[in-house]
Amino acid sequence: MSLPEHPEAITPDWLTENLAERYPDTVVTAVEVRAIHAGTNANARLGLTYQGDTDLPPTMFAKLPPLDPDRRAQINQTGMGRREALFYQRLAHLVPMQTLTTYVAAFDPDSGAFVLLLEDLDNSAKSLPDYSTGVPVAYAAEAMDHFAELHARYEDPERRAAEADWVPLANKGSDYGARLLRYGLDNHRDKLTDAFAEIAELYIDHTAELHQAWAAGPIGGPATVLQGDGHIGNLFVTEAGGPGFLDWGLINVGAPLRDVSYFLNMSMAPADRLAHDQALIQRYLDSRIAHGAQPITFDEAWLAHRIHAAYTVPASCQVVTFPEDASPGRQAFAAAFLARCEAALADLNPRPALRDTLGL
Repeated sequence: MSLPEHPEAITPDWLTENLAERYPDTVVTAVEVRAIHAGTNANARLGLTYQGDTDLPPTMFAKLPPLDPDRRAQINQTGMGRREALFYQRLAHLVPMQTLTTYVAAFDPDSGAFVLLLEDLDNSAKSLPDYSTGVPVAYAAEAMDHFAELHARYEDPERRAAEADWVPLANKGSDYGARLLRYGLDNHRDKLTDAFAEIAELYIDHTAELHQAWAAGPIGGPATVLQGDGHIGNLFVTEAGGPGFLDWGLINVGAPLRDVSYFLNMSMAPADRLAHDQALIQRYLDSRIAHGAQPITFDEAWLAHRIHAAYTVPASCQVVTFPEDASPGRQAFAAAFLARCEAALADLNPRPALRDTLGL
């Protein structure tokens, strides 16, 4: 059956058919769309009714491309949905991170459209972290161990080819982020720090060179599979209090310090990150060795951390458009996101590192 383009189009028959591979005896008799939220994608909470007894939950979280046709086409072209569906189909059971239980992971290889039906955190022992404060230091420490184990596992090209041959190399960037940053600079410059504006201008002028520096080369360690998008909005807290990762749409092959630096900068409270980032990076480096990965010196890792701090600027490209129709909750999240980015730029000062190391 074709993929639904709207949560309301997820019918009992469609869901029964698409649950059949994992749950062959399940029959869905009713689907109720209880809420729809627009973010990068269209997210919905579904209430489900089944025929007879089942172990499946009464609610699921649905993730589809945006409902707006133009935005849907843009997101489908990125391949994010395909990557995330393939992750849940083929790799989720192999990574050390906690992930959401997956019920349906479907995609169209031609159009890039996708539908994910995942565990509903509102009906789960798992929970979301506090976006306003950031994750605790103990949570971040455990995440360093998980990153180290993931990176060590896929540092071997043969294992990568055997288990994750569909994971793409980190991209060289597009004009999407540059266009939004240009809009932010032209229309909201008074809301941005000088350091943010300087890196934004650099990114606009040198998009491909910066993505190449963040993705590969001598900075940041040997290529491996990266989670790719470990900011606080993509995290959850397990029942035991440890880290879990919600969103795998940007999984890619690149330099491992990209994962580490982005997580530290964009998931921790700036004061906690400033007080503990050196110890957390050392923990990651020690854990890499324990898992058999190639060693990286602290000085190499710290330089990479500074250089990757600049990536927080294009990562904030949607935030700095300051959309007027954003909900109060989205506005609060965006403000905290931008504050983390600007604190990282102030504390790590990536501009001289980019100049000295890359000649930019």
